[in-house]
Amino acid sequence: MNAIPLNFFLLVAAVLFAIGVAGVLVRRNALVILMSIELMLNAVNLTFITFAAKWQALDGQLFVFFIMAVAAAEVAVGLAVIISVFRLRGTVHVDEINLLKG
Repeated sequence: MNAIPLNFFLLVAAVLFAIGVAGVLVRRNALVILMSIELMLNAVNLTFITFAAKWQALDGQLFVFFIMAVAAAEVAVGLAVIISVFRLRGTVHVDEINLLKG
């Protein structure tokens, strides 16, 4: 950790988060949106790990563990919903899915 400056890790995390936000805002495929959300969560994880290593605290690593557990549950539920919507509608494009409209 001493050889690579802290700013490098934060810059990589910011770029990953920006790519994730762009993927959520630009893409229309539900699977790509789900992957972009995962990319944003991983950017936050990288930031937590960076500061945990800088301050020699285990709190950041504990937060990362919980974020990974929530992300795994989110992926399981998200993929189940996407598969059921695909079976019902035949598409995973979010513009064409209007299941919640009465």
